[in-house]
Amino acid sequence: MDQVDVVVIGAGVVGLAVAAMLAQAGREVVIVEAGPAIGTATSARNSEVIHAGIYYPAGSLKARLCVEGRAALYGWCAARGVTARKVGKLIVATDAAEAEALEALRQKAAANGVALEPLTGAQAMALEPALSCVAALRSPETGIIDSHGLMLSYLGVAEEHGAMLALNTPVLSGAAEDGGIRLCCGGAEPMTLKARTVINCAGLWAQHVSRSIDGVNPASVPPLSLAKGNYFDLTTAPPFRTLVYPVPVNGGLGVHYTVDLGGRGRFGPDVEWLDHADPDAIDYQVQPQRGDVFYAAVRRYWPGLPDGALAAGYAGVRPKPHPARAAAEDFILHSPSQTGVDGLFTLYGIESPGLTASLALGRLVAENVAAG
Repeated sequence: MDQVDVVVIGAGVVGLAVAAMLAQAGREVVIVEAGPAIGTATSARNSEVIHAGIYYPAGSLKARLCVEGRAALYGWCAARGVTARKVGKLIVATDAAEAEALEALRQKAAANGVALEPLTGAQAMALEPALSCVAALRSPETGIIDSHGLMLSYLGVAEEHGAMLALNTPVLSGAAEDGGIRLCCGGAEPMTLKARTVINCAGLWAQHVSRSIDGVNPASVPPLSLAKGNYFDLTTAPPFRTLVYPVPVNGGLGVHYTVDLGGRGRFGPDVEWLDHADPDAIDYQVQPQRGDVFYAAVRRYWPGLPDGALAAGYAGVRPKPHPARAAAEDFILHSPSQTGVDGLFTLYGIESPGLTASLALGRLVAENVAAG
């Protein structure tokens, strides 16, 4: 059995950020990842958007860490050569009821310290002639990012400070022991690690990992619902220069328009609640027939969308730590006082804006670990 200082479970964007911050703080870090590469689940299946901090209740972890993380992320990317561009976005209302919702959204953003510019429909359509709306909010701080490049930068910093990464190394079980936590890991080369500190950043599998560790308080493990988000690629020339979002819906931000760093447009995600809570049983295929709903949603703000212009793209799944269709909840960070195991910290429900907040999340976890 190998003795280590810190084990980070999960090499998604948040796990890698946590590892980088802990390694920079002088901790000996081992990252164990069940998959064959870093960031193959939620971190690789999203819109690659840097969010401003608009949608989240004031005082929530999502609000605070999104705003902190966004500012830190632009600086991190500039210093380390990771591509990130402030392309801005418009949140658009297509009728009077949605226009009222925009004002509530503007006030929510203001409470988080985020300034949005109100626009009339005419002003918004002057900026984006293909657009159709009655009012809009402009967010100049929103951007797009190379998420894989970001993860590689986090891993690079972690490894520069002595961290090690073990791929194809799922955590099978664990137990609290005197002086640490024992983890039994599988894979081609099974191993047992005893760590003083363990950070569960397993994302979709966080609940499963927690339940596999003897000593964890079962009541501390939240339920899990899975919300699949489907994307459709745009096969024509991009209609907009900026990102375009509708008024948000329950479970997500609505079928919005984003563009990747190569200039290719796409729409999504929608919200498809899965009827199971098994991350290993997720079908990531996008059913082409869902395109009918996409055409209808997109044409509310882009009536010129041509027939046949959408092609089934990719899908991602959000880990929701509450029953399906319930009100949105905050990020959850459990310290040993909640997990019931000395040295065990666990993150649940890390969905959007987890990518934007990743650096701030990493710093927060490192601070909590240092505080014991």
